[in-house]
Amino acid sequence: MAQQTEVENPPSASGGSPTHGEAHSAAPPTARASRFLRDRPAARWFLIAILIALAIGGYFAWRYFSSYESTDDAQVDGYLYPVSARISGYVSRVYVDDNQLVKAGQVLVEVDPRDYQVAVDQAQAALADAEATARAAGITVPVTSVSTTSQESTSEAEVTNAEAGITAAQQQFDAARAQLVQAQANNTKAQDDLGRYHQLVQKKEISEQLYDQAVADAASSAAAVQAAQAAVAAANQGVQQARARLVQAQADLRAAQTGPQQVRTTRERALAALANVAGKRAALEQAELNLQYTKIVAPVDGLVIRNVEQGMNVQPGQQLLTVAPIEGLWVTADFKETQLKYMRPGQSVEISVDSDGRTYKGRVNSISGSTGARLSLLPPENATGNYVKVVQRIPVKITVNPGQNKDEFLRIGMSVEPKVYLK
Repeated sequence: MAQQTEVENPPSASGGSPTHGEAHSAAPPTARASRFLRDRPAARWFLIAILIALAIGGYFAWRYFSSYESTDDAQVDGYLYPVSARISGYVSRVYVDDNQLVKAGQVLVEVDPRDYQVAVDQAQAALADAEATARAAGITVPVTSVSTTSQESTSEAEVTNAEAGITAAQQQFDAARAQLVQAQANNTKAQDDLGRYHQLVQKKEISEQLYDQAVADAASSAAAVQAAQAAVAAANQGVQQARARLVQAQADLRAAQTGPQQVRTTRERALAALANVAGKRAALEQAELNLQYTKIVAPVDGLVIRNVEQGMNVQPGQQLLTVAPIEGLWVTADFKETQLKYMRPGQSVEISVDSDGRTYKGRVNSISGSTGARLSLLPPENATGNYVKVVQRIPVKITVNPGQNKDEFLRIGMSVEPKVYLK
């Protein structure tokens, strides 16, 4: 038995039997931890609770840090409003100083308005003259229309009368010719009778009284022929005069028939006068606008950056001031392209401002269509082939919610740190 015990418990290095402490220290650490947890159940459950708490805390930490994306490459942005002169002139008054807060519509600078007031007075006089001319031309149109219509009717009546006069004169001419033929026939008969009576009176076959009567009848017939010839000539002259009157009446009718053209011409003159009125009215409006432009006003609420002094002569388009707005600002944040996987317009944002430590609320408005490198003045070029992949940054526009900048503290260009909540 002693031999067996000796074999089972070999001597230690010191020559004696191993103690309990030496046997425990010789065991590996894992075995010692297992023996410790087995010997102490409370410690085992405490360790399990710690592990579970760490797992739950890690999970919630992961959920929190994965629920947003942030960047420190961001700044407040906005539109700067340049205020320039729209007319030329002498600056008579400057009403604001640098960094002064102004309201939209507030007068900032005044250009000497006297020259432009004179231009307005001249334009008003020219407009009054043009309106008077237009009224006169408008009255002329109906007068010309009535006059030409009456003249045409009169000319048509004169043509009708002339034609009737020709007919009457022709009838008189025909009647005179018939009377001439009759007179010539009577004269021929009277002359023949006178010749026969002359032979008979010589033979004493008739009395002298009958012969004298034949002579008188012959002379009367000859006179009647001459009178009929004169009547024919007069009737012919009447026909020619009637025809001449017809020609004149026809000429007058043709002249009267140009009445519509005369009316149209008069109407065109009236329209031209009205167009002239419109042009003068437009010139007056332009003069009044130029007079208004002598007062240069603020386009928006904001802070003034002044570039003008009293006594300067300014030209149209010359920039006099700049207004930096304090409302309608936004944040331009340059996020890494790897941060945009779940970023969408409309997501809520917390904006921390470096200057005062305040936090403002906002929303993602839009994501730029290009990286900042591509929008730079000299975009990077990889023509040599020595390519090193670099994570690019893409600008994201974040609008500040209305009412957040009540203290009007935000300024364009301030550095901020936005935090975009993705979930």
